[in-house]
Amino acid sequence: MEKPHVSRRLGLPLLWSLIIIAIAGCQAPLDKRWQMLDGAIEAAIATNQIPGAVLLTTRDGEVILHRAYGFSDPLTQDPMQPNTLFRICSQTKAITSTAALICWENGLLELDDPVAKYIPSFASIGILDSLMADTTFSILPAQNTLTIRHLMTHTSGIPYGEIGDPRYEKLYTKHDITDLFPRDERSTYDNADKIGQLALAHEPGAQWTYSLGLDVLVAVIEVASGQPYAEFVEAEIFEPLGMEDTHFVVPGADRSRVANVMERAPDGSSWQTHQHPDYTIDYPMHAEWPLCSGGAGLTSSASDYATFLQMYLGRGEVGGVRVLQEATVDSVMADQAPGLVAGPWQQGLAFGVKSDSPGAGRFFWSGYFNTQYYADPSTQEIVVLMKQTYGLVTDTTSTAFNALLWN
Repeated sequence: MEKPHVSRRLGLPLLWSLIIIAIAGCQAPLDKRWQMLDGAIEAAIATNQIPGAVLLTTRDGEVILHRAYGFSDPLTQDPMQPNTLFRICSQTKAITSTAALICWENGLLELDDPVAKYIPSFASIGILDSLMADTTFSILPAQNTLTIRHLMTHTSGIPYGEIGDPRYEKLYTKHDITDLFPRDERSTYDNADKIGQLALAHEPGAQWTYSLGLDVLVAVIEVASGQPYAEFVEAEIFEPLGMEDTHFVVPGADRSRVANVMERAPDGSSWQTHQHPDYTIDYPMHAEWPLCSGGAGLTSSASDYATFLQMYLGRGEVGGVRVLQEATVDSVMADQAPGLVAGPWQQGLAFGVKSDSPGAGRFFWSGYFNTQYYADPSTQEIVVLMKQTYGLVTDTTSTAFNALLWN
């Protein structure tokens, strides 16, 4: 695609007006589809399927429904609030891709640049051939050059371990690589550099594999921009759009607003705080952990994330603030991995994009702790559903959300 001319963006607060409907006393009728989702969440709370949720729906840039349900922490009985903060996990990916596109528009990188241009350890990376019991491995030479575009489209061959390829779970553990959330004082670049010393699961561009590549992309952006990633996205995305609730490290005054991540207790009915041997859920509270996970690290609110999505519905602009050029947004929505994705959707540069009717063109993603969203350019609608749960077998709210997305 031709590189657009980029004018200097205004550092103005977001002017997108919010009209909150469906709170007590409002008379405006809800769309039947949203009534269905609202009712499904109420029923799930009443039957203890989930402890709490926040739902936000918009049309034409106006909030139609913004409602909190249940508890942000059922152990303390803290009620969920519309402005509760959530670990959005893989919803971070679209923001990281947007940051890379800002770098591209400003001439700091090319999407088809080799990753090795920015992280030299990737220069000799090959394809995993065999993995021994002691985690030593052999490689085959790569035929394709690993590029930034591959990192953005889940075609890099850099899989997750913990939630993906068991071979890489072993490799990442052996080589002390973080593949989910920050947990110590390592830097983003150091973590990416270690990944470059391993091997790819397949040829770049040959397969679609849910990927840790967005974490590597953060290190590329830091090198290309000359800035720490958290500072870059704050200056280029969060501050211009007025996204005051979106952070890698939540400010101390806002930490009481962060929902607890809940899982089922052994009795199968009550709730307990999620615990995992490979990470801690309080990573958003650790300023001393500098790693910015570009694929999973942000904490945000439903309204902040809807603002980000509204920018894409506005073809790069919202509230008079332009973040991306229209031609760039068109490329974001185009199929970047033709023939590699199974199902009625295609892989764009920042989102999954529904490819069949009804709703062709809707873009979407979800997060590890049960957050979901989609936006529809044809109807100018956004739906954001935020929860903080892990490992639930039954959650009819996700079923109801997916019914809206895919139908």
